[in-house]
Amino acid sequence: MNEAGPGSGKVESPEPLLPEESVLTLEEYLDMQRAIGNEIRYRILRTLKHNGDLSANELKEALGVEGNTLHYHLDTLVDVGLVQNRKRKDSDSDGLYSYYRASALGEAILEYGVEELMRREHEFLDAYSG
Repeated sequence: MNEAGPGSGKVESPEPLLPEESVLTLEEYLDMQRAIGNEIRYRILRTLKHNGDLSANELKEALGVEGNTLHYHLDTLVDVGLVQNRKRKDSDSDGLYSYYRASALGEAILEYGVEELMRREHEFLDAYSG
């Protein structure tokens, strides 16, 4: 039996990269991972997941981030599909028309990615430290 592994001389590729029915490309998934790898974008997404719809002003106050910096990172998160920008026809009491929210993909990447690693950190450290 030819099993792959160290010293076996046979290395198998873990194909396929994506399920046949995948609606996103590998590049789109990797773009999401790159986006969430930035601390400011991670904090934005986490804040939106926890609070629901927030305006840019509310995010700016909650995160202590300058407006231009915030909008740059929000645009990146929107572009990769982790955050949605919601427009309203009528303004609220503060005159705001635009709100942001974590998309289903944004919530999933936190729940099953970074937050899962954080929840299971000690379990992983114990498994690989011996």
